[in-house]
Amino acid sequence: MTTAYLSTAYFAPVSYYMALLAYDRIVIEQWCNYTKQTYRNRCHIAGANGVLSLSVPVVKPDTLKCPTRDIRISDHGEWRHLHWNAIASAYGSSPFFEYYQDYIRPFFEKRYTFLFDFNEAIRRTICNLIGIDPQVEFTDHYAQPAPGETDLREAIHPKHELASTCPSIHLKPYYQVFASKYGFLPDLSILDLVMNMGPESILILKDS
Repeated sequence: MTTAYLSTAYFAPVSYYMALLAYDRIVIEQWCNYTKQTYRNRCHIAGANGVLSLSVPVVKPDTLKCPTRDIRISDHGEWRHLHWNAIASAYGSSPFFEYYQDYIRPFFEKRYTFLFDFNEAIRRTICNLIGIDPQVEFTDHYAQPAPGETDLREAIHPKHELASTCPSIHLKPYYQVFASKYGFLPDLSILDLVMNMGPESILILKDS
């Protein structure tokens, strides 16, 4: 049985869902210290003006070190409204937006307290839409992978080149609305794959 460790992620990139499909067992880390500027609270989508980063605001922890599991979502500003409008603007003309929008919009209408719970609700929904059912477990303490297990907690990271941290992952290009303008943009949020490819998303993940 192959095992991979992942961090929690907000509308995680395509490579994250490739891992969910590729490994027999997935362990999602809850107890790592929360750090900024990771996929834990941000995603990248493709809009008319290029790549757009969407970040979920979080409540500043009381201590310098705080487990990711305890990070709370901030209600500061109108971020839910802004995120949904950005997604609708970016993918409104994509082939499958009308089909999937009713599954995605509720995440910007319901208020979640904890970022981890929010991300997990999103992951479960996306997995259902794609048609994958990974065996997912959660750490009950900060864990070190055993020999032979794969640690992707920091490898799938917006500031790291995927080719250097995950050389075995090769993303297969797929149709994107703005490809004629920007070329193929790899490893965007899973939203990009789902909205553009719909039921064929799982085929892209399998072939990558």
